[in-house]
Amino acid sequence: MTDTTATTLETPLIAVRALRKTFAVPDGDLPVLEGIDLEVRPGEIVALLGRSGSGKSTLLRCIAGLIPPSQGEVLYRGQPLVGTNPGASLVFQSFALLPWLTVQANVELGLEARGIGPKERAERARHAIDLVGLDGFESAYPKELSGGMRQRVGFARALVVEPDVLLMDEPFSALDVLTAENLRGELLEIWERHEFPTQAIVLVTHNIEEAVLLADRIVVLGTNPGRIREQIQVVLERPRDRRAPAFEQLVDRIYSTMTGREAEQPATPARPNGKREAVMLPHATVDGLSGLAEIVHAAGGTADLADLADDLSLEVDDLLPLVDACVLLGFADVDHGRVTLTETGTAFSTADIQTSKQIFATVARDRVTPIRTIRHALERSDDGALGEGFFLDLLRRNFSEDEARAQLDTAIDWGRYGELFEYDADTDEIALSSTEPRGG
Repeated sequence: MTDTTATTLETPLIAVRALRKTFAVPDGDLPVLEGIDLEVRPGEIVALLGRSGSGKSTLLRCIAGLIPPSQGEVLYRGQPLVGTNPGASLVFQSFALLPWLTVQANVELGLEARGIGPKERAERARHAIDLVGLDGFESAYPKELSGGMRQRVGFARALVVEPDVLLMDEPFSALDVLTAENLRGELLEIWERHEFPTQAIVLVTHNIEEAVLLADRIVVLGTNPGRIREQIQVVLERPRDRRAPAFEQLVDRIYSTMTGREAEQPATPARPNGKREAVMLPHATVDGLSGLAEIVHAAGGTADLADLADDLSLEVDDLLPLVDACVLLGFADVDHGRVTLTETGTAFSTADIQTSKQIFATVARDRVTPIRTIRHALERSDDGALGEGFFLDLLRRNFSEDEARAQLDTAIDWGRYGELFEYDADTDEIALSSTEPRGG
């Protein structure tokens, strides 16, 4: 690809300057990104790496021009972005294909929107389909394709317009392990053969090894709100060997950065107007975070997360939402890859079930904004009950449909455990609990 050292003086394809993004929620503002400065230059693959709540997908959508920054700006080839980015195409985590259209017609969509004539449109679509290895499936419908093949259609649809920058939002996470590995390899093969009809790639991922396998530069984002913690140049030659010492050392370094202590801040800091800033809930069940707390307590109250993941036969990425939940609730602190129970966390993990519910209820009500928001809404309703649709509508203003559902499901799980409110699955109704834990 293009030698990045030769392009350092050129205007970057994408430049993000002092970007801040917040979303309005009933209980205050949800700060998602803060002080982001980033450049993307020709010839590089940039990975945006971070945990849930780091704002990496929001940053990608700001770069794509799908949502505007609250402060700061995004530049495309030196010009402030107004509306959608004309030099970028986006590949989604979900395949987002139109089921009533064939592969050929799905790939042609972007060209048709740009006013390209039928003959050129068909020719360019066939070339893109061939590039991703789907020739022979032009007349197939999405229902006839496997998940990996459907994502190939997504790649072809993005590449057919020959964007300067290909934006990818966790494009392999909906696939099984072997299919994802195969697609990553094929993507790199096309990139290395100089056949890629785009000058740069920006990839969102939460998977450390995926970032090291694919990227020339890794941008590690912290959480609540998302800030750039470190930018790491990857100098390993391709193809990259996961077992090589240099690869493992880089993974360990990034892991340490991701699990290092964030700047100390209150869980829900007050703003000048008296409202609080909301915090996105980690995707963690009460059973999961309770189990983690108990395991750490059994290990003496502190444990290395990498060792813990090995002992449990899990990826470190699978543990991080549970760790984030414990930190949010004040049950644990994390410092450079080690998780340590706080006094409250120790009490929670060693108490009998009723006492542990009391502790959980107290901290959830005090520290977790979505829980507090639900309770405030229920207390202000006529009968102490509201349909879940009310809360989903609020969440959809700031999250995708799937994420809104995940946020509400987590809040319901936590609120029910703490007996802060009840949920009726038959009526989809949330109501104030008739009996809170004693002392709650």
